[in-house]
Amino acid sequence: MFQRPLGRRAVLAGAAALPFPARAALPDRPLRILLGFPAGTGPDLLGRLLAEGMKEAWPAGIVVDNKPGAGGLIAAQEVAKTAPPDGSTLLLGEVAQLAMAPSTYARLPYDPARDFTAVAELASVDFALVVPPGLPAADLDGYLAWGKGQRALYMGTFGAGSPGHFAAAMLGQAAGVTVEAVHFRATADAVAALLNGNVQGMFGSIAAVAPHVQAGRMKALAVTGPERSPLLPGVPTMAELGRPALSISAWFGLVAPAATPGSLAAEIEAAVLRAMAAPALRIRLQEAGFRLSPAGRGDFAALMRAETARWAEVVRATGFRAIE
Repeated sequence: MFQRPLGRRAVLAGAAALPFPARAALPDRPLRILLGFPAGTGPDLLGRLLAEGMKEAWPAGIVVDNKPGAGGLIAAQEVAKTAPPDGSTLLLGEVAQLAMAPSTYARLPYDPARDFTAVAELASVDFALVVPPGLPAADLDGYLAWGKGQRALYMGTFGAGSPGHFAAAMLGQAAGVTVEAVHFRATADAVAALLNGNVQGMFGSIAAVAPHVQAGRMKALAVTGPERSPLLPGVPTMAELGRPALSISAWFGLVAPAATPGSLAAEIEAAVLRAMAAPALRIRLQEAGFRLSPAGRGDFAALMRAETARWAEVVRATGFRAIE
């Protein structure tokens, strides 16, 4: 997995003190932040909290524009192909749009490496492997041993080609268990299927499944982040359980059209990092289940490159191709 430079968090401390001479002028019209996710979802909350935090830096106003559909490709294509490169339109993208899609689609309508310039990384979401409470397995090893005795493990996902889909496939390959992915349109649908006993497990965002785990409606066997989640402190990480390859996160960040001038991208980057450093914003995002990972343009561009290479290997191993 991509290892960020040790000094990357120093960018937060220095963001508020960035020099102001020779700054590029921000556009004098509202900023559009496009999202490939519906209103009311976690990424939507991230975008709206960020917009609120940036309002002083952008006097003309900020509009969060939800354009869900095609796994986020509609929003990504608009920013890549039709948005003006003047800093007035950004994409709040995530790992599937910016790193997985080049491998899952044979004819992707945009090229993340060619059509975007990185602005800033924002945050990540980690996942929990959850199973029905009545399933005869107390831990991850017991679940996999039970799965080997079944014709297949039927695991719900929040979409074909999503991080949850590939996490399930990777688990099956690593453990020698046949996994049959059952795809749903959204996390909430997959959660409902597990609660109703229609699937035998899923990788769900920790924020979405934690209330059900705490209420005893699900069992959480492992989390996929680099450390235990404060929402599920008693659940070990995959790395703790000897499966570091299953340390998976869905990260989110801002990108602009590729032709955006570097000086303008730097100005937007500074405004974003100042907003992300605000204690009130950080608290609200953490309470919503986000793991904060703000970083500047260089680090985010490196992350996108590394994750694109990583997921290309994963997708190749699964043989998955999206239906176009």
